[in-house]
Amino acid sequence: MRELIVTENCTIDGVIELAGDWFSPGDTDPDVDRSDVLAVLEEQRENADAFLLGRVTFEDMRGYWPKQTDDTTGISAYLDSVSKYVVSRTLTEPEWRNTTVLSGKLRSEIEDLKAAEGKDIVTTGSISLVRALIAEGLVDEYRLFVYPVVTGEGRRLFEGATGVPKLRLVEERTFASGIVLLRYRTASR
Repeated sequence: MRELIVTENCTIDGVIELAGDWFSPGDTDPDVDRSDVLAVLEEQRENADAFLLGRVTFEDMRGYWPKQTDDTTGISAYLDSVSKYVVSRTLTEPEWRNTTVLSGKLRSEIEDLKAAEGKDIVTTGSISLVRALIAEGLVDEYRLFVYPVVTGEGRRLFEGATGVPKLRLVEERTFASGIVLLRYRTASR
């Protein structure tokens, strides 16, 4: 059975909302070495063949990544080729190749995806969707890239969450940029 992995960029105070400029997906600041982070992201991409998104994040990514013709990170090429699944009741024409719109009941749509042959299913951003996945108990692992920033405001991953199973830390990794990766699995998995 495939696993559902939630990967989020967050601040030290737990904000995952991309308000302000604390995180930039195309950051090319020459003074910040992110090669180690990019290597981990590439490794994670190799282990995933499905990308799950909510409509808003999907539309944001669709408007950004396909236009990155000089992307050296491999993210743009990966997103163009990977099977994308967007959860939406309103979107009918995704307008991005390899995209399937999931408009049925969330639990059954995700259980069907997890039961299919393949590698990991990864979701990122998509705050409303991720919170719904958490509420349904569908998440197998959380990968949190914690940035050395405090914003003081913004939406948080577990804000208002109840019934989250106990989490077990399975990896912590520090990067040259000060970003820390924390990987948690649900205790039952």
